[in-house]
Amino acid sequence: MNVLWIMADQLRWDYLSCYGADHIDTPNIDKLAAKGVRFNKTYVQSPICGPSRMSFYTGRYVRSHGATWNGFPLPVGTPTLGDHLREIGVISSLVGKTHMTADIEGMRRLGIDPDSKIGSLVSEGGFEVFVRDDGTNAVTYKNRHAEDYDAYLRSHGMDGDSPWEEWANTAIGSDGKKKSGWLLETAPLPARVPKEHSETAWLTTRGIEFMEQQRDEPWLCHLSYIKPHWPYLAPAPYNDMYSADDLPKVNRRENEHAHPLMQEWEATRICKNFSRKDVRDMVAPVYMGLIKELDDNLGRLFDYLETSGRMKDTMVVFCSDHGDNMGDHWLGEKDLFYDCSARIPLIIYDPREAANATRGTSSDALIEGIDLAPTFQDFFGGPAKPHIYEGRSLEPLLHGKDVKWRDHCISEYDYATRDARRMVGVDQSDARLVMVFDGRWKYVHVETMAPMLFDLKTDPDELYDLGADPAHIGHIERLRALHFDWARQHHNRITRSAEIVEAMTDDREPEGIYIAHIDQAALEKEGLKMPPHIEP
Repeated sequence: MNVLWIMADQLRWDYLSCYGADHIDTPNIDKLAAKGVRFNKTYVQSPICGPSRMSFYTGRYVRSHGATWNGFPLPVGTPTLGDHLREIGVISSLVGKTHMTADIEGMRRLGIDPDSKIGSLVSEGGFEVFVRDDGTNAVTYKNRHAEDYDAYLRSHGMDGDSPWEEWANTAIGSDGKKKSGWLLETAPLPARVPKEHSETAWLTTRGIEFMEQQRDEPWLCHLSYIKPHWPYLAPAPYNDMYSADDLPKVNRRENEHAHPLMQEWEATRICKNFSRKDVRDMVAPVYMGLIKELDDNLGRLFDYLETSGRMKDTMVVFCSDHGDNMGDHWLGEKDLFYDCSARIPLIIYDPREAANATRGTSSDALIEGIDLAPTFQDFFGGPAKPHIYEGRSLEPLLHGKDVKWRDHCISEYDYATRDARRMVGVDQSDARLVMVFDGRWKYVHVETMAPMLFDLKTDPDELYDLGADPAHIGHIERLRALHFDWARQHHNRITRSAEIVEAMTDDREPEGIYIAHIDQAALEKEGLKMPPHIEP
């Protein structure tokens, strides 16, 4: 048995037709949903690339793994999915993006050579790298991972000092001059790279090549796509496949934000630009084109799985690491806990016969991104590790079992590096948000400031913050108590399982240690004996 774990970057759940979108058609993703289970209420542990992915890879909340922002290293020694699966003979391999930042200082302190076998695994979040490419491969970017793709482009006649920058992220304007994909005005133009050599097509091919090289040993392949993440530049014909007329209506209202943090957030450059109609009308159709390109390539990938017979022995998982605000709520980029950002698509096809009863169904269970790691652990027959994994295996839901599930989910956000933090005068140590969502009420704890509250039953578009409404203080107090309960749990007691703790309780003290016994008789009454060199 194997796992093919497909992740798109910055893909909104409501831009897929199997989730009800009528402005775009994604037939290949829909076909996967028809074979498996579509989870409707899946939330990431942080609505930003790095922290979200580190939670996926560790099965742990952001406050537990500590990599709270992009570029913040995952601390050396943090156990990952790759580490756990390796213990049971399953290799986890990467094809694409992780946004992993190595803890070089930690490895130096422990004497670990980053170029050694152990150092490589620690640096790559436990994955063995078939190919890594994080996508935002600017020439001067220190975390650039474009070497493989650059070599591929050069082998197909697309040369230059930086083939990614000059072909995948460059277009030709009407004046015949090169225009950078970093500029939003370039979005409607076709990228210089042909569609058959785009990042999405290339990663699909590399994923197929990886699977072709596998033998009978079980494997997990994390096929992690770069798009539809910015830069918003697509090859022809995907660049002009859609127009502004195809876009869903922007989700916002005038004077929407009463909370002081949100008022300042809305005033930042990214949000002001994406709130402009002309900008959204330029960029969002290309975002849709990038999604369509992804779906087309997934069709090629799924065809391979069928023809090779891999569909019979491979669990296929499709998700994204977060969404994209795209002008909704007067916001740009990702960030924050609106459904357009923190809620993601999750589709799981389980090839086992036990999953037949749930094929083609959907689930409204509250799912967290950290649930995937223990699901994979379960799938491969590994031992449960509830003292490490903070998520829950989805196997009971996939197999239609009656199981008591969680009644709320958690997401976190560290906004210390965002401009809005300084604009509201919050110290970086207090720049943290926590979302508690119970399936209807979404509560946002804002450290040092008033909370936010949304009722998704009466206000599914999340347009009215009820956090300051005295009529809803009961819900605020209830959800605040859930937050406090979660915060009080053991999050870092991971070196001793519950079984070991119980055994230590039964044994009272380590062998040879005697505390507060009155005399020899009392000692013997508890079944203990002094060492043989002590005379009775």
